[in-house]
This record gives sequence, structure tokens and C-alpha cells, in this order.
Amino acid sequence: MPRRPNLLLIMSDQHTQKIAGCYGDPVIATPNIDRLARRGVVFDNAYTTSPICVPARMSALTGRHAFRQDCWTNTDYLASDVPTFMHALGAAGYAPALVGRLHALGPDQLHGYVARTVGDHSPNWIGIPRHDMGVLTNTNEPERVSITRSGPGRSAYELKDVDVTAAAVAAIRDLGERGGAAKDQPFALTVGLMLPHAPFVAAPADYARYKDRVGRAKLPAAAPAVEHPWISWWRANREITAVPEAEEIRARAAYYGLVDRMDRMIGEILDALDASGLAEDTLVIYTSDHGDQIGERGLWWKHTFFDESIKVPMILSWPGHLPTGARRSQVVNLMDLAATMLDALGAPALPDIDGRSFLAAARGGDAPWIDETFAEYCTDETPVWTGGMAVRQRMIRAGSWKLSYYHGYRPQLFDLASDPHELVDLATDDRYAAIRDGLVARVLADWDPLEVDRRMRRRAAQKALLGAWARATHPQSSHLWRLTPDQNALADMPSA
Repeated sequence: MPRRPNLLLIMSDQHTQKIAGCYGDPVIATPNIDRLARRGVVFDNAYTTSPICVPARMSALTGRHAFRQDCWTNTDYLASDVPTFMHALGAAGYAPALVGRLHALGPDQLHGYVARTVGDHSPNWIGIPRHDMGVLTNTNEPERVSITRSGPGRSAYELKDVDVTAAAVAAIRDLGERGGAAKDQPFALTVGLMLPHAPFVAAPADYARYKDRVGRAKLPAAAPAVEHPWISWWRANREITAVPEAEEIRARAAYYGLVDRMDRMIGEILDALDASGLAEDTLVIYTSDHGDQIGERGLWWKHTFFDESIKVPMILSWPGHLPTGARRSQVVNLMDLAATMLDALGAPALPDIDGRSFLAAARGGDAPWIDETFAEYCTDETPVWTGGMAVRQRMIRAGSWKLSYYHGYRPQLFDLASDPHELVDLATDDRYAAIRDGLVARVLADWDPLEVDRRMRRRAAQKALLGAWARATHPQSSHLWRLTPDQNALADMPSA
């Protein structure tokens, strides 16, 4: 029986696909992500399941759409009895371990992992105070201050990733030192990084590397007369209708600096794997939970269905089993990753999932594949940044067509073959009515926004009670990295 491979899964946070050398950015320095790309297969059309953290990450664990796991928002708990790919790996004899970010809420801080180090930076429970970012308060949120207070400085998120990287390197070195024992017992290690998530604050040297090279965003905001009404509302609600040029360039340069820093951390991890002697037997995957607009179209953060927000890097390297220096155009999704990893590692398939293994497509570009995927963005009114508006939205990418459905509004429709930057909305053009209506029907075939609304409102009432319980009883959090306000600093603090 052939030996099963090791697994090293590296997942970052908020890394928009196109800001990497292997994805065509001419400015950013990502030599380590790029070397992984040279060693393996790059997917050019990889999408997240949701343009916010928790539902995207939970879908990556379960292989399910957000609506099929009742986990839509950053305050939703994933039920502990929902099987994850770690449960399947454990059933196959692996001992899946996690270093760093999981971003799961509730009492279950493992969801199938059998070991976890470093942990998350925020409490396990809703209803109690979140982490205190000191002078960078709210700069990690979709708030105008995150653009104002940007530039050179220091973020607790980067300091946390330093600890995550060191712990990951130590774990891999330990596996290498075990020699034959490690070869007899393959490992499955996930490394969860925070960068390049906002705050848009980078170490001074990293910021200086890009401050005069990045410049303003390339894609303009749509004219008010033609911009989608929900996008217009979001822009106004988040107070980003007019961002001064100096602020835009400063925040963008900092984001580039964060990607650069993250890449060097990934390099440390890959170097440790090479030095361990285990690289030849290891499937290495790099991806992110979602992207960031970083000023493109005059938008920031995520929360939209534009490619800057929902396209993610997806790179797989597996010596002797996958081609090197290959690219794939198939439309895949973060929720497909669980099925793909289990397929590669010979583990049992997860029951009742939506994701599909794209391992055959990674091996050969002509493998059969249906180029269709979905993303979902639904919120309740609780977070301040929703402006008190609950949204029920879903995107479909089918071939070159991309339709975004906004409940209560008209849809958006783009032909990415002729309009890869999504500048010409065809939804109101009668010549494309049949395509638009057909894609709307696909969106609604298994997804009912009214039922989603009912389920989310029930959950909101449940979460209100859970929050009140946490405020009254002060439950302890586990697997927590200690974040303190003084870990955050900003050079030449601009006025708020």
C-alpha cells in the first residue's frame, strides 16, 4: 500500500488574489508564494464561499455553502456535530494539528483538530468585549478610520503571526527530527495567518518599500447614475465616497507591505519543510479566506462580489503527483478544498457536502469539470457597519458569466471574457435578459432569500441570549493568544 502524503495547509486572511507575483502583480515581492507556484499548480479562478471571515472559514472546514451550515456572519457559531475535513482526516489515521487562526466561535475551538497552538486573538464568545487594538481601535473593521489611521507602524496582528510562524517552524522541525517515525506517521498541519488583514499598518521598512511604488487604485468607481444601488449605499454608509489621494496611497502601500511580510513568513515555513526532509512527501496548499478591495472601484475591505473581494489565491504543490509551473482556469471554490484534500490523502469523504474535489483538474487541465460556483453574503443588523440593514445576497460564476443577486434590488451581470475588470454591468441590457434570468434562476434554485431571512432572524434571537449569558457569566476563552493595546502603534499618527 503506498504511503499516504503529509499535508501542509497555509491559510492567510484577506489576501486578494491579484496581489502576488505569480498572479501578475508587477510591484509586490512574493518570492515564496511564487516558488510554491513554480513547484505546483496555480488556480486562476478560485473563489471564496463568502466575502467575510467566519462563514468562509467554516465552509472551508465543512465543504458546505454558508446557508447549508447555518453560518453566515462573523457572530455565528458552527455546530460541533457538523463534520469537518479534520474529522475525516482523523478517521483516516491522521492527527490534524492547527497553529494559529481558526476564527470559530463557541465552546468548540478544535472542530476536529486534535492539537492546537498559539490560538486566536479574540474571545471565543459573542457578547463580551473584543480585543483592544489601542491606537488602532476599529482599524481592523470596515470603518473609515482604518484608511485614515494607516501607514507605517506596528500591528498586533503581525506580532501574532510572528509567533504563529515560529510555532509552525518548530513543529515542522520536530517532525523532521523524528525521522523515520514521521515518515511512518504522516502529518496534517494547518497554519492560520492573520496577515494581510487590516489594519493597513505595516512595519516601517516594509511600508517604505512600497510607499512610492504602489500608487492609486487602477479601477474607477462606477458613475453614480449607473452604479448598483446597494454598492452606492455601502459606499455612503461606510463613508468612503471621497478618500483623499494621500490616504488611499498610504493604505494601499501598507497593504502591499503586509503581503510582503506575510510572504517572508511563508518562506520561513517552506524553508523548514525543505530542511526537514519531508517536502517530497507533502502536499502543500496556500490559500486565503477572501480578498480585499484595497481602493479598487473606490471600495475597501471585502463584503462585495467583485473579484478583488471574492477571488482568492489557490496554489497546490505535491512533488511527483502534480505538475510543476502549471496554471488552471477551472472555476473552483474554497469549499471545494476539503473534498480535494481528502481525495489526495485517501481519507473518507465528508457526507452531504457541496464541495467537489478538483484534484483531477489539478493533475490535468483537460479533466472534466463544471465551471460553476457560488458565493453568499448575508448579514443581520447587529454589526455597526451594516448600518442597520440586513442583506441577503448570492453570486454565481458560470463559465465567463458572473451574476450577483441582491434581494430587494436588481442584479448585476458581467461577461468576464470581454470585461474581466467588471466595468460594464449588463443586467439592464435587454440583449442579455435571457442570460440574466437564467442565472437568477440558478441562484434561487436551492437558495431562498426569504427562508434564509427567517433562519437568520431565529438565530439572531438565539445569539442575543447567548450574548447576554456571556456578559453576565464571563466565560473563559481557550486557545487564546494574548493581545494587548500597547502592541499597536502608528508612526506619524494622522489626526482622526
